[in-house]
Amino acid sequence: MTRPTEIIVVPHTHWDREWYEPFQRFRLRLVALLDDVFDRMERDPRQRFTLDGQLAAVDDYLEVRPERREQVIELVRAGRLSVGPWQILLDEFLCSGENIVRNLERGLARSADLGGAMPVGYLPDMFGHIAQMPQILAGAGLAHACVFRGVPERVHRHAFAWQAPDGTTIRTQYLPGGYGNAAALMENAGQVTRRAGDLADRLAGWRPAGDDTPVLAMYGTDHAAPAPDAPDLLATADVPGTRLRLGTLAEYFATQPATVDGLPVVRGELRSHARANILPGVISVRAHLKQAMNRAERRVERYAEPLAALTHDGSVQRFLDMAWTRLIDASCHDSVTGCGCDETAEQVAARLAEADQLGRAVCDLVGARLSAAVPRDGYLLFNPTPAARTALVCLDVALPDDGGVALADAAGRSVATQVLDRGRTLLADDVVPAADLPAVLTRVHGRELYGQEVTAWSVSPEDATLTFHVARHGDPAFDVEDVRLALAAAGPADRWRVRILAAARATVAALVDVPPLGHTAVRPAPLPATGTPASDPVTAAGRSLDNGLLRVDVAEDGTLALSTPDGVTVDGVGRIVDGGDVGDSYNYAPPAADELVDKPRAVRTVVRHDGPLVAVLDVVREYRWPVSADVDAGSRAVDREPIIVTTRVELRRGEAFVRLRVEFDNRCDDHRVRLHLPLPSPADTSYAEGQFAVVARGLTAEGGGGEVPLPTFPANGFVAAGGPDGALAVLLTQPTEYELTDAGRELAVTVLRSIGMLSRNRHALRDEPAGPQLPTPEAQCRGLRTVELAVLPYRGAWHEAGVVAAAEAYRHELLAFPGTADPATALPAPAAGLSVDGPGVALTSVRDRAGRTEVRVVAQTPVDTTAVLGGAAVRGAWRADLLGRTGEPLTVDGDGLVRLPLRAWEIATVQLDLT
Repeated sequence: MTRPTEIIVVPHTHWDREWYEPFQRFRLRLVALLDDVFDRMERDPRQRFTLDGQLAAVDDYLEVRPERREQVIELVRAGRLSVGPWQILLDEFLCSGENIVRNLERGLARSADLGGAMPVGYLPDMFGHIAQMPQILAGAGLAHACVFRGVPERVHRHAFAWQAPDGTTIRTQYLPGGYGNAAALMENAGQVTRRAGDLADRLAGWRPAGDDTPVLAMYGTDHAAPAPDAPDLLATADVPGTRLRLGTLAEYFATQPATVDGLPVVRGELRSHARANILPGVISVRAHLKQAMNRAERRVERYAEPLAALTHDGSVQRFLDMAWTRLIDASCHDSVTGCGCDETAEQVAARLAEADQLGRAVCDLVGARLSAAVPRDGYLLFNPTPAARTALVCLDVALPDDGGVALADAAGRSVATQVLDRGRTLLADDVVPAADLPAVLTRVHGRELYGQEVTAWSVSPEDATLTFHVARHGDPAFDVEDVRLALAAAGPADRWRVRILAAARATVAALVDVPPLGHTAVRPAPLPATGTPASDPVTAAGRSLDNGLLRVDVAEDGTLALSTPDGVTVDGVGRIVDGGDVGDSYNYAPPAADELVDKPRAVRTVVRHDGPLVAVLDVVREYRWPVSADVDAGSRAVDREPIIVTTRVELRRGEAFVRLRVEFDNRCDDHRVRLHLPLPSPADTSYAEGQFAVVARGLTAEGGGGEVPLPTFPANGFVAAGGPDGALAVLLTQPTEYELTDAGRELAVTVLRSIGMLSRNRHALRDEPAGPQLPTPEAQCRGLRTVELAVLPYRGAWHEAGVVAAAEAYRHELLAFPGTADPATALPAPAAGLSVDGPGVALTSVRDRAGRTEVRVVAQTPVDTTAVLGGAAVRGAWRADLLGRTGEPLTVDGDGLVRLPLRAWEIATVQLDLT
C-alpha cells in the first residue's frame, strides 16, 4: 500500500435543510454558518468551500442576506466556492423520475446565474441510488458522480464505472467512510500531522496500483463549518511523500479523468448495505407523505402541464413553476422520507398540498376555457394518457322527468351508463315562526342555497309555504329581495313552511371513448325507447365479481380468489397481517416476542354496485390488534383494540385488474400492517417500476454495513412477480415498500408503519443511531388510513403482458370539466392532442418549452423498441437533451408521425412544433 502523493482536502458542510428541527430553525443556523464562512473567505484567499451540491442552501441564505449575492457570485466565478448542480439533495426513490430531472434542471440553471455549477453529480447522503441516475446525470452533461451509501462490497477502489440499464456509464467516485471521512482532521491543532498520516494510510487502500491522481478527503459533516484557520492548520501537516491542500470538490474532479476505462463496472441501482446503512424503513414511514407526493406529482406532471402545453396556454406557467418549487423542495432526503421531527413532516405535507392545489388550479383554469364550448348540462372529458382509450368516468348529471339516465357524445351516439347514486330532491322541509323568516333568507348567498343555485321560487299565502327550487345552474335574474317583498305582501301568518327542492340528479358511471391526450364531450340525451344492454357486462353475484377478463371470489376469511380465462388462478389475496414494530423512522424492527395477527374475528360482505359497467363490494373484517408495544421488553401489549378493516373491491368493464382500497381507523401504536398477496407461482425475482426503469430484485439483500439487510424494497408504479403458472402485478398509486416472503410464494406490501421515535440509540437491526433519539408521536399515524392499489394476474413476462399499459391506465383517470355554455349549444367534436405508441414506451412528461411542445418518453422494456409520436398538428420535430437543449431534427412523415428508435431503457426527449 503506497500513500498518495497528493490529498485534496475539501472543506464543506452537509446541510440537511430540515430534519430533527424544522426548516426555519435550521435556516437560522445556516445563515450564521455562512456569514462566518464568507467573512473568512473575503479575508483569506486560500479558503475554499463546497456548499453540499444543492442550490437550496444558497437560495435560503440569499433570501435573508441579499446583500451577499455579489460576493457569492465572485467566489463561484473564482472557483473558490462550489455550488450545485442540484436544487436540493433529494431522496431518489420517493419522487418521480421527472421530479429528479426538474430538480437537476433547476439547480443547473440557478447555479449558472451565480457563476456556474459544480460539474459533479454529488449524491452524498441519499439512502441508496436509482438505477437510471447515470443516464440522468450524463443526459444533463455531467461526467462524474460522487456517492456514499449503497455501493456494493465488491467495489474496492475509489472510482468505479456506474452503468444505467440503457448502458450509459459514468465515472463515479466512492467516498470511503462517507462525506465526513476527514471531519476530525483539524479538530486538534497538535494532532494534525498524525491524523493526516492516518488519513493518508486509510485512503491509500482505495487506490489501485499505478493510480497517481490526487486523493479526495471530505473535511466536513452535518451542519458544521470548517475550522477558521484551516489553511494554516493544514500547512502544519508534515506527511512524508504526501502533499495536502485545500480545494473545492470541483477542483478535485478537475484532476480526475472522465473515462471509465479499466474501472470495475457496477450496473443498476445502488442499494447494498455492505459499506453503510441505507435506512430502508423511510420508504414506509409516514405513508401519507408518500401518497401526497405521488398525488401532487401526477396532478402537475400528467394533468396540469400537458393541458397547458397542448392548449398553448402560457398564462399559467408561473403557477406550474410554483408547483414544481414545492415538489422539488418536498423531495429532500430528510423531507418526503418522513424521518424528521413532527414539525418537519407537517411542513412537508403543507408543501405537497400546495403543489397539488396549484396543479388543480391550472387544470381548472385551462379546463374552464375548453369547457366554455360545452353546454352547461354536459361535460368535457380530458384523457391524460397518450393512447386512445375507453374509460370509465363518474359524472353528476341532471335527470329528466321520467327519471331515466342516458348520455350521448357529439355524434349523437349513445354512451353506456350505470346509475351509482341518486341525489336527494327534498333538501329541507321545515316549519318556522314568521319572525324567523328574515334569518331563513340570510341562508341565500346571491343565488347559492344548500350548495346549489336558485332556479325558481314561490310564496303561497293560502298554506303559508315558501318554496325554493335549486339546481346546479340558477336563474341569473334571481334576487332574494323579491322574495322578501312577496312575503311582506302575503299577509300575516304565525308559522311558515319552508321547502328546498332540488332538481333530480344522479351520479352515473359512463364508459367513454376519448382520443389520446385529447378530449371529448358528453351530455344527457333522451332515453332510448329500448335500452341497449352493455356488451361484456360486469356482474356481481353473492360474493363474486366477473367481467369476462377476471373473476373475483371472496372467501370466508375475506381474502380474494382471482382467476383469468387463460387459467391463472390464485387464492388468499388480500390477507391483512398486523405485527409489532419497535423500530424507528429509519428501520423496521420486530419485537423479540412478536405476535402476528392475520385472522379476522368476523367477516361480512356488502355489494355496493352490481354492474353492468362497474361492480363493487366491500369486504368488512374485524380484528383485535395489540394497542402498543413495550420497546424495552420487546413484546406487544396484552390489551387489544377492535379494528375494522374495509377492503373495497372494484371491477370495471374492460379491465383485467381488480381495484382495491384498504381502509381502517388506526388506533394502535408501534406496529406494521402488511397486505399479503400469494403468487400463482413461486418467484425468486421481483420486478419493480421506479424512476424511468423496472428493476429486478432477488429474495435477499447484501449486508455488512452495520444494518440487517432486510429484503424490503421500494416500488413506484408497480411491482410484479411470478413464475410459469402465472404472476401478479400490483399496480400502485404511491411509492410503496414490498417484500417477497415465504421463499418467494407471497408478495407483501406495507400498508402502514406506526412508530414513535425519529431514531433509537439501541436498535435490534442497526448498529448506530441514524439521528437523535427524538419522540415523533405523529409518526404513529393514528386516524383514518387508506391505501389504494390494483392487482393484475397475468401469464408470461411482465414486459409482454401489458403491465406497463395497465399501470398507466390505472393511475390516470379521466378528468371531467362541467360545461358552461348555453344549453342550446351543440357538443364540440372530439379533439386529439398527441399520441405516443410503441411496445413498452411510457410517457413521463409533456410541457411547453419556448413555444414548442416537449415530450419525454422512456423505453420501459428490456428490448430495443420504437416510439411513435403523432398528431395532425405536428409540423416539425427535434431531439433534445435532458435539459431541453435542441439537437438533431427528426423526420415527420405525411401522417404527422415521428418514429424514434429507442434502445432498451433509454430516456428520450423530443420537441415538437404543434403550432
